[in-house]
Amino acid sequence: MFEWWQNLETVTQWFYGSAIFFSAIFLWQFITSLIGLSGAEDMDIDADIDADVDMDAGDIEAGSAGDAADSVAAFRLLSLRAVLAFLTLFFWAAAMHHDAGKSLTWSIAYGTFWGMGAFVLMAMALNLMRKMAETGNPRLQTCVGMRGTVYLDIPADGTGEARVTVSGVVSHVKARSADGQPLKAGTPINVVRTLGPTTIEVNPVEETESTKE
Repeated sequence: MFEWWQNLETVTQWFYGSAIFFSAIFLWQFITSLIGLSGAEDMDIDADIDADVDMDAGDIEAGSAGDAADSVAAFRLLSLRAVLAFLTLFFWAAAMHHDAGKSLTWSIAYGTFWGMGAFVLMAMALNLMRKMAETGNPRLQTCVGMRGTVYLDIPADGTGEARVTVSGVVSHVKARSADGQPLKAGTPINVVRTLGPTTIEVNPVEETESTKE
């Protein structure tokens, strides 16, 4: 093995080294996605960031904010993995073709061809998986304007949990107080808007009704 490596041209060694490097990253991304270490945490982080932004910018509509958070997070994840697939296949193809005696130009051309194929297939697969997940999951925006109760205390300027009906199913959802005041468990609330894909903004029912009067 060592002798084979020593007999390779420097360019071929660089191709193989890069292929192994990007293969390791791609494999790590694949494994973490299977066991849930990526994606869900990214969405939660994005949701918290969007919540802070939405609380400061009152003119942003709840629906568009939630959809934007979904789209940005999904596009970011899809782009990263598709690019990793391109780089992995590109360097493996370039290395093997150059090792087989092809010129550097043709090796790069073959690598680009295989890399683009991997990019397109990965993008299509991830987009299909995302659409399937969106179809199977209830839409959080369906609970806007509906009543519910605080399930876990919502601290001042913090996140708690509310029990609300989402797409006809009673669910426990992350919740923040619209005015930043703490809300105790059991408090009747009204859902004001969504703050990203996993969090809602709520007001006490008494406060909402008194405002209408």
